[in-house]
Amino acid sequence: MLQVTPTGPWGKDVHPRMPVTPDELLDELGECFAAGATGVHLHVRDDSGAETLDPVVVNETCRRVRELAGAAIEIGLTTGAWIVPGLADRVAMIREWEGVDVATVNLSEDGFEQVMRAMLERGIGIDVGLWAPEEMPRLLASGLLPHARRVSIELDPGEPYHLPGPPEAVAQRVNGLLDDAGSTCPRLTHGSAGWTWPLVRDAFRRGHDTRVGFEDSVLLPDGSIAASNADLVRAAVALRSRP
Repeated sequence: MLQVTPTGPWGKDVHPRMPVTPDELLDELGECFAAGATGVHLHVRDDSGAETLDPVVVNETCRRVRELAGAAIEIGLTTGAWIVPGLADRVAMIREWEGVDVATVNLSEDGFEQVMRAMLERGIGIDVGLWAPEEMPRLLASGLLPHARRVSIELDPGEPYHLPGPPEAVAQRVNGLLDDAGSTCPRLTHGSAGWTWPLVRDAFRRGHDTRVGFEDSVLLPDGSIAASNADLVRAAVALRSRP
């Protein structure tokens, strides 16, 4: 899967074409799917452009994306605690989601186990957000790895772990730990900022899913600024086709 992540929590100060309204999002996604994206990771926004987990907004957004994309496209969401800090409120909202195939749950957030269990009960696939090798004991202790739909290996040289490079070596450490745990769960590898394209290449070499989009970087592999999320998708498709 080549996933596009069109916004993250960012605004138009990061890129003037950041799609922060529902209509902007649909226009951008149409271009991304035409360019070759086969999945999307959404940070759903309300009409004001603010991130939300509100099931009314989430369900309508997913309905519109599904109408645009068809059944073959995977619709994924974030469950980020910064959007709804109260764990009980967040879990209650997730229990009312419709049209969500998977959602990413960050192991770095308190209460991730409750969020994952609520998703399992709702029939939403768990996408484990694994940010560093140091998080593996937390994942294994939860007992939830066998129930995950996918593990997203999400690596960033900055906060909170200040991971030492090179990024491919860190990815190897995480993959080794997952292998040692006997996990055969599908994996998606991606990075942020300067680690974005090295880890896209690493994912292709490993046969993993990967992702690109303004959430991770607005830069193309040559360091120039992409005109749109679809430009990033096209660049990833071109990389994937190379021997």
